[in-house]
Amino acid sequence: MATKKNYVLDTSVYLTEASSVFKFGRNDIFVPLKVLEEIDGHKKRQDSVGANARHFIRILDELRTKGSLEKGVRIEKGLGILRVMSYSCLKEAIFPPDLDIRHADHTIIATAKAIQTIEPEKKTILVSRDINMRVICDSIGMPAEDYTSEKAVRSSDELYNGFVTQLVDEQIIDRYYDGEAITDELWYPNQYIMMVSNSNKKKSALAKFESHHTPLKKVIHKKIPDWKIDARNKEQAFAIDMLMNPNIKIVSLVGRAGSGKTLMAIAAGLQQTIGLRSDENHYDRLIVSRPIQPLGKDIGFLPGTMEEKMLPWLMPIQDNLKFLMGDRTSLEMYIDKGKIEVEALTYIRGRSIANAYIVIDEAQNLTKHEVKTIITRIGEGSKIILTGDIEQIDNVYVNETSNGLAHAIEKFKEYPIAGHVSFKKGERSELATLASKVL
Repeated sequence: MATKKNYVLDTSVYLTEASSVFKFGRNDIFVPLKVLEEIDGHKKRQDSVGANARHFIRILDELRTKGSLEKGVRIEKGLGILRVMSYSCLKEAIFPPDLDIRHADHTIIATAKAIQTIEPEKKTILVSRDINMRVICDSIGMPAEDYTSEKAVRSSDELYNGFVTQLVDEQIIDRYYDGEAITDELWYPNQYIMMVSNSNKKKSALAKFESHHTPLKKVIHKKIPDWKIDARNKEQAFAIDMLMNPNIKIVSLVGRAGSGKTLMAIAAGLQQTIGLRSDENHYDRLIVSRPIQPLGKDIGFLPGTMEEKMLPWLMPIQDNLKFLMGDRTSLEMYIDKGKIEVEALTYIRGRSIANAYIVIDEAQNLTKHEVKTIITRIGEGSKIILTGDIEQIDNVYVNETSNGLAHAIEKFKEYPIAGHVSFKKGERSELATLASKVL
């Protein structure tokens, strides 16, 4: 039987996942009083951080009906004990004098050090999403770990990229182009394949795997005609093919600045809502949104009208729409008619949206819970596109492996209504591409 351990969870863990106390098996959980004070300071926030703060407070309120939080309460049958540690325990901490214990992080670390002294027979580990906090712990001999339960993958290198390159005999490529049914090994639904001749690297073919019951499909859509968007590389060709396919209900696109992911997502939405080809108009309206979370507070705190408050965050979306439509008057006309909606994400989450093409930009700044909340609001006849760059995250409570976009990519990859592609190359300008690499 494994030896029980003590875990001290930092505030950042509870604000990421309030139910994290249920994820440590029979090990005991210690909650420093400083953590409770910090959580109390976040409970009024109108975002996922505030929701997690309130949820964790409710968990503690329910546990205290079972016994004393000061002495320790069984979390539930089969799990360990949860105990709130007051400041009085700090006198037991063997703590370096040059670390100011009045600093919140240092107080939490000192509490963990005190628990080491109080219960030396058990290993005590501090769990934090804060890298610097874990570094400080390491420097003073305090075992520390990241909270891994919220990670979609162990590292960003393991994230599903949506396509494979496969060396094949040149005859297979010829047969494929001649229309012969070519089957392949089992890949994920809607995974794209670049077949390259093993004798002539310049000879290749793009294909899509749907299932092992059907032959490889040709990549049909490589352009968005009404908006003069042509694929400049294989990733863009794969993306356009998915975006223009009404049978694929959720598409995720990941890439650096200038890869074209957002522009193509919006262009495909315009093509299928107000495009000239009526047979492609699958949706009643285009909705484009992005989170405003990077500011750290809701737009209600800002001065001005609702439009003025949202403008800084929605400007990139407006720029893409203006670039595609080339005429501000036309854009405003379609907005007035309700064919195009540009909204802050705060005002989308409470809706049930049917028959719409929805683009959520900067989705890497969303938590798993936020992405789930958004996707579960998608009604019949709708399609949702998640775009983002997991290397540029502004939300301090997620990282490149725990953000909601990464979770959506990994969780949906096995389903035929989903598709994903990761862009490897920027197509904005030579300068933008270089800046994305070197800065």
